Amino acid sequence: MGSMGRALLFLDVDEPLIPFGAPPPGGYPSFPAARTLANPLLDRIDPAHGARLAALPYELVWATTWLDDANDCVAPLLGLPPLPVVRWPEASGPSGPDEVAGMHWKTPALVEWAAGRPFAWVDDEVGDADREWVSAYHPGGALPHRV
Repeated sequence: MGSMGRALLFLDVDEPLIPFGAPPPGGYPSFPAARTLANPLLDRIDPAHGARLAALPYELVWATTWLDDANDCVAPLLGLPPLPVVRWPEASGPSGPDEVAGMHWKTPALVEWAAGRPFAWVDDEVGDADREWVSAYHPGGALPHRV
């Protein structure tokens, strides 16, 4: 699951790194077509985010439904090395009696993956229910942040 060193930064791709709104004025530098054919939204990635993320005092971890495609398609555009990838459990209905209404389905898996390590999580679907659940079930420091 990773070393017991730095705090974790769980990264979602859609919205935090690939914004769905209008591209910024002037856009971003063009990427070679061969890299962006997999998904035209990859042109919306700001390549400057890679250096910013790499400079943070966190161990970066993909927490996205892109899974290994985040390493294959997104990391190279950001200039990042391959990152660990959270593997999601199979969906089988509510995850347990402690699940609360409005909680993101990723939340229990991220708390389990962190295994008590401090973490930050950036995602466009984080809400109050996630923050409350993490606070109740994660013994380490945590910052679930909606982007």
